[in-house]
Amino acid sequence: MGKQFTIIAAFLVVLAAGCKNQQTASNTESQPASKSAPNLSNTPNTADASTLSPEDLGTLGAAIKKQPNNADKLLADKGLNEQSFAAAIRKVSENPDSAKRYTAAYKKAS
Repeated sequence: MGKQFTIIAAFLVVLAAGCKNQQTASNTESQPASKSAPNLSNTPNTADASTLSPEDLGTLGAAIKKQPNNADKLLADKGLNEQSFAAAIRKVSENPDSAKRYTAAYKKAS
């Protein structure tokens, strides 16, 4: 399970880096995607995921990468599970500004 989180986190970092190259300078700083997009997941903990900023998610992703055996505990401490964490990161990756913020926090915490 820890390897899955590492793979998901690495994939999302690459995705976020690719997204920033496709956007123009006309993008303005806006609210995080987790607040602007409706929450469509049926997992009970997803509501907590929407309160986490891209920076919080990036830091959490880096912590999971460092300690994959403690992934469940790290997620539970934030009120998340694997599915809600992945859903929150997908929402962050939909917004180029949020994706940049996630990536910066992930790299800083790594």
